[in-house]
Amino acid sequence: MKQHVEKLHSIANKSSRKIIGLMSGTSLDGLDVALCNIEKSGTNTRVHVEQFSTVAYTENFRDQIRKIFAKKEIDFQHLCVLNPFVGIEHGRMILECLKSWNVAAEDVDLIASHGQTVYHAPSNQHQVPGFPNATLQIGDGDHIAVQTGIITLSDFRQKHIAAGGEGAPLAVYGDYFLFSKKGESRILLNMGGIANFTILPDPEISNQPVFTTDTGPGNALIDAFMRKYFDKPYDHNGETARQGNINEALLIALKNLSFFEAPFPKTTGPEVFSITYVENAITQAGLSEIPSADLIATLTRFSADTITDAIKKIVNKREAYHIFASGGGAHNPVLMQAIQEQLPDFTLQPLDILGISGDAKEAVLFTVLANEAVAGTSDTFKSSSGVPLVTMGKISFPG
Repeated sequence: MKQHVEKLHSIANKSSRKIIGLMSGTSLDGLDVALCNIEKSGTNTRVHVEQFSTVAYTENFRDQIRKIFAKKEIDFQHLCVLNPFVGIEHGRMILECLKSWNVAAEDVDLIASHGQTVYHAPSNQHQVPGFPNATLQIGDGDHIAVQTGIITLSDFRQKHIAAGGEGAPLAVYGDYFLFSKKGESRILLNMGGIANFTILPDPEISNQPVFTTDTGPGNALIDAFMRKYFDKPYDHNGETARQGNINEALLIALKNLSFFEAPFPKTTGPEVFSITYVENAITQAGLSEIPSADLIATLTRFSADTITDAIKKIVNKREAYHIFASGGGAHNPVLMQAIQEQLPDFTLQPLDILGISGDAKEAVLFTVLANEAVAGTSDTFKSSSGVPLVTMGKISFPG
């Protein structure tokens, strides 16, 4: 209806917008919900995070998603019914947050929903001739919009693929708009289930373009085996890794994968880095078994090595970089220490010191993408392969 378009036009022309960003990662621990006040757009974007909460998922909710998560063969009906179900549940969680924050839904301009990734399949991974890069996120935006009464933008990754990208990492856009700084070369390192980084070169001294890539596993394998052997969702403070010893033979086997030799930029997911992947590596290493703590220690070092190897291959050797870490891996001191030891000339600090919580970062970045879709300008940056300059997000009206 015309009034919905007029409302969207009005929102686009406001001096600032209140936008809720949603992020649900591969760890399936919960829904990150960030309420942001955003002024302007592009390189002039200013974000103030007014509220942030993580709404924990129930074990039943996780189990329902795990039935189809990162699996080639699934019950297709279950996928079909999960798409609206996740959207409805996310909408309910938003309303719970608004109530706890004492914020009225009508005071929120937009919702930016990443959705729940259930399968990621770039063409170099699926290797099906004639088919493009692909990725699938569920949690239907129409259901969120109707449930909350708020205009919702969702399904951001499809436009990225349509424009020639792999649908990830999308953090580069928000990283550039929010965290670029003249006089400083920065690396924004995010360690969720999969690790990725964005290089933001000092625009005053560097001709290097803005660059982003996945590196391999962040916490995905550590978390999977913590659940399997310790019945814990993650390695709290790296305590289990600290008790174990790194198995060098297994570490070599884990790195024996064509992904690590493939050219940058590239993306991947838990479809590749799975329990089966590790079990196969254990066999390749000639091991009949490995102590559980040693496995966690080795997987932690595996993540650190593949992150730092990728950074070393990409950075300009003549520049000094400041690394700002976010995601669950930033809370793991064993992982952070291993990264710092391998990059001794770089500073490594939590993203929080830049004024935005590292835990909230990805939810915040989707508010930036929604803001660009609705109120963006012609601001661009030096693009590189895998970073198409596009407007992302599909719009769902509540009525």
